[in-house]
Amino acid sequence: MVNVQNVTKIYGSRRVVDNISFTLGDRGVLGFLGPNGAGKSTTMNIIAGYTSSSAGSVTVNGSEILEDPIGAKRNVGYLPERPPLYPDMTVMAYLSFMFDLKKLTLPKKAHIAEICAAVGIVPVQKRIIKNLSKGFQQRVGLAQAMLGNPGLLIMDEPTVGLDPVQILEIRGLIREIGKKSAVIFSSHILQEVQAVCDRVIVINNGLLIANDTLENLSRLGDNRLFLSVEGPGEEVLLAIRILPGLKSVKLLDHSREQGACDFELETETGQDLRRDLFRLLAAKNWPILSLYRSGISLEDAFVRLTAGDNAALAALASGSGDSAATDAPEAPEAAAPEAVSGEQDPAALAEDDGQPDAAKGDAE
Repeated sequence: MVNVQNVTKIYGSRRVVDNISFTLGDRGVLGFLGPNGAGKSTTMNIIAGYTSSSAGSVTVNGSEILEDPIGAKRNVGYLPERPPLYPDMTVMAYLSFMFDLKKLTLPKKAHIAEICAAVGIVPVQKRIIKNLSKGFQQRVGLAQAMLGNPGLLIMDEPTVGLDPVQILEIRGLIREIGKKSAVIFSSHILQEVQAVCDRVIVINNGLLIANDTLENLSRLGDNRLFLSVEGPGEEVLLAIRILPGLKSVKLLDHSREQGACDFELETETGQDLRRDLFRLLAAKNWPILSLYRSGISLEDAFVRLTAGDNAALAALASGSGDSAATDAPEAPEAAAPEAVSGEQDPAALAEDDGQPDAAKGDAE
């Protein structure tokens, strides 16, 4: 559905997005992570056709966003961080207007009713938008993005302002949408990304530094396995030591079960010994009681990647991930503020002004 190739965005002397490439299929939820000012919103604005790139290309369902913007945008629903609402309209009048603006051919009344029910705004559909709570305004913005059932839905911080129950409902809705369409989802709440997304992209200082599954990101720089076996500890230890790709193995002092022995194994980077372990221990008639891989939280992985942990970056570069799509660059150092040239885009001046504006060039 989406093919982003070597996309770069430059404002004056500042490179906000630096040579980013990735793809997204027809289904699934892609999480967009990065610290404030990393280039996430700018990248999403470029994909949505809201902002043009300085270099590179974006193709949505076969249509290049700059060469065929109308064809590409027909397949895109976009919810920026600040929903694009007309506050003096009622909810129904606004959605009806947006339906006509998009030139949709679906049954209008039935389709709008379906979207309102999906995002939970039926009770407020006759009210004026400016009188709604921030949470309901966010839902109205999501409803306009979903009009027309676009093949790609881009959402920048879609749960901002929602209460915990509403957040759970929107998460469930995003997961359901991801079963039928492609979704790009940005959030600062890492637990939310973990609950919703199939794959994660991490951007820092305009560079794409990770593109992988949540499972693989949780294993960054940690190649340990914990094994519990029913069998004689020393004999099991000697048998395990011969496995190729094993860096070290240690028999732990205490086991959680009687008659069992526990081991901590460290493998070489990129090695998966689980199948070899199973075959070896099955042949010896030593039942495996448990086997699990040590991991780190998504929060820890995010901190390590954005802080320039070379071990974590090297683990990604080793190709251990199922969906890694980029070579890990050297850890970027924190960029010092650069001089603003006279021709810099005014949007770039909005950085760090505290205003969540989808139009600012180097927003989150």
